[in-house]
Amino acid sequence: MAFQKGLFLIVLFLASFKLSAQELTLETTKDTSSVGQLAVYDAKQAVLGVKHAFTRPFHWKKKDFATLGAIGVGLFALSTIDDEGSAFLIRQEPDVPNVFMEAGTRFGSPQVYFIANAGLYGFGLLTKNEKIRKTSVLIISSSFTTGLIQSFSKTAFGRARPGNGYKSTEFRFWSNEPGFHSFPSGHTVLSMTMAHSIAKQFDNIWSKVTVYTLGSVAPISRLFAGAHWFTDVALGAIISIAVVDSVDKFLFNTKAYDYPVKKKNRISWKLNFSGNKIGVVGVF
Repeated sequence: MAFQKGLFLIVLFLASFKLSAQELTLETTKDTSSVGQLAVYDAKQAVLGVKHAFTRPFHWKKKDFATLGAIGVGLFALSTIDDEGSAFLIRQEPDVPNVFMEAGTRFGSPQVYFIANAGLYGFGLLTKNEKIRKTSVLIISSSFTTGLIQSFSKTAFGRARPGNGYKSTEFRFWSNEPGFHSFPSGHTVLSMTMAHSIAKQFDNIWSKVTVYTLGSVAPISRLFAGAHWFTDVALGAIISIAVVDSVDKFLFNTKAYDYPVKKKNRISWKLNFSGNKIGVVGVF
């Protein structure tokens, strides 16, 4: 419990630092709406954000399907090193600091994740700070969407976890066994959804790098723990980035909150292939 409280305070501090770095104030400004009215408004935007994310595939164009195909090819290529790569990392796990493994497990857990979100949103709501509220709505709506996607996918694919002694190609579709809920990584989905949502609020490159580094702790720790394959983590990160970007664009286009007129130094994420290498590249 003490660790969870400490983690929550760290997340809240990072959010507060972000806001001060961008010269935002914690004043109530001229907003005369009551806390209740703001909460209802934010809840509506969160629901609309979730709806937008789930319905976007019906509006995809040729380039979007091309991107989906490239992701599929990339995951297939990455899957060729799933077994060997996982076995190697599992052997290194005894040498990994316990604090790193514990932090990864805790931060990627739903309990800590949602407590942190609730604390951040509550702070923004009580102070009537639109920037914090907007960031929280982005996190909440995105995490709800990605959470449903990954929960359904885990059961539907029924992929075996590395630590069970099975190969990465072992599937038991629609399995209820926890040992066959590997694809995609839930810890990765939650941690990267929050990290990407918060990082998008920064203009400073190094601040973004710091947030993404913290967000990568959970995915990496799960690989060492033998809970997921490389492709589980990769798909979890891709889902998170795609959903957050979709919801963020929706909130921006609908002018639901006070976004800057022009966002500078935003990261454009692309799947990159070169020779025998594959990766997700962020262009600043």
